[in-house]
Amino acid sequence: MSIGGIVELAARWYVFVFLNVYGIGKILGGQFYRRGHLPAEVAQTTLGAAGPFELAWTFMGYSFAYILFIGLAEIVGAWMLLWERTKLLGVAVLLPILVNILVFDVIFLDRYGALASATIYTCLLIVILAFNRERVAKAFEALAPGNAAGRRPWRAMGKPALLALGLMAVLFALDQALVNWFGHGKG
Repeated sequence: MSIGGIVELAARWYVFVFLNVYGIGKILGGQFYRRGHLPAEVAQTTLGAAGPFELAWTFMGYSFAYILFIGLAEIVGAWMLLWERTKLLGVAVLLPILVNILVFDVIFLDRYGALASATIYTCLLIVILAFNRERVAKAFEALAPGNAAGRRPWRAMGKPALLALGLMAVLFALDQALVNWFGHGKG
């Protein structure tokens, strides 16, 4: 195995270990303030007096289904990193989660240890992508092949483009009817 292969394998294994720890920690209750299990000082704090960390940690812990979704996604994505055939799918699962964690940590946390860890994991995922850039390029080419029509593909489509725009209008009308039927919520 080449040096690059060893570096990529180490990156995959490192992210695998720590994202499993975080995913299992979420599911077992080691992360977030869960409904019914708030620390006394947080439970007695009014919304207006709560700091960004307390608000965010309480909000994230409100729904066990959400915690389970994120924890399982971290675990599944991490396990995908172990196999050659699924490692890029693992990166595709984990990268949006980690970018969300980075944004969350920057906005809500006043201590930056978690941000440092999430940054390292994100960088390691980017390292994995870099070592597999040919496969990544082929995947992007398969998903979005080059267009011979140039920068304005709708001109080359003609009637299908007009039909697609019409269908979009129908979908928008249906979407808005459903939103009005079920209500906008309190926001």
